[in-house]
Amino acid sequence: MRWTNAVLRGGLTLATLPLLSLAPGHTQQQPQPPASTPLPPAPPSPSVPSPTPPSVAPRFLVVLDAAHGGDDTGARITDRLLEKDITLSLTIRLRSMLSAHGIRVITTRDSDANLSATNRAEAANRMSAAACVLIHSTATGSGVHLYTSSLAPTPVTRFMPWQTAQSGYVTQSLKLSSEIDSALAHAEIPVTLGRTSLQPMDSLVCPAVAVEVAPLAAGSTTKAAPLTDATYQRSILDALTAAIDEWRNDWRQQP
Repeated sequence: MRWTNAVLRGGLTLATLPLLSLAPGHTQQQPQPPASTPLPPAPPSPSVPSPTPPSVAPRFLVVLDAAHGGDDTGARITDRLLEKDITLSLTIRLRSMLSAHGIRVITTRDSDANLSATNRAEAANRMSAAACVLIHSTATGSGVHLYTSSLAPTPVTRFMPWQTAQSGYVTQSLKLSSEIDSALAHAEIPVTLGRTSLQPMDSLVCPAVAVEVAPLAAGSTTKAAPLTDATYQRSILDALTAAIDEWRNDWRQQP
């Protein structure tokens, strides 16, 4: 585990996410030969193409990514609960709740599969998503930790560099994070806001937020609850559903 740049709100202790490395796995394009010479097949591009062709009308679709899986167990939440299991459970339930609101949802995994960060980003980027939500969990801290990419915003271009493709969507990602923050605050769930360098998030070509769920500590308006508490889990999922539903309205009004 390595700590990354973060901005905290409310004086809460910030639990971090693992910093995943992503090997681009692409080769540089070679200079084209003179026009008189037949062109060889083009090598793979090291860039991420724009997700939605201009001729295709955009649609509201959400990608959910349950962190870890398979041999990658993630954090140990309790003696009997691993991060990979609770993230999968929360993701599947959130998918069902969003679908009930008429929102199309794609999940990067719906079983105990071990996917690389590259696999997750490639799967998400093919979908032209209006929002990508990465679900993590931790045994430390309290409430929900919301992370957006620490990349500096850049204009969206036809091809975005693979490892920093999220830079073109950082501004929208911060707006999505704000929607989720407001919904969680309305549910009286403490929120810690942070900026971090994280794969696959930094390679996503959509507004993206990492949601790390922690146990609930007792406070002036909250009672302590473990991550296994069904009522606490439901309150988080209700808030995420409300936030994404509201994001759908905002997304439709964006140019």
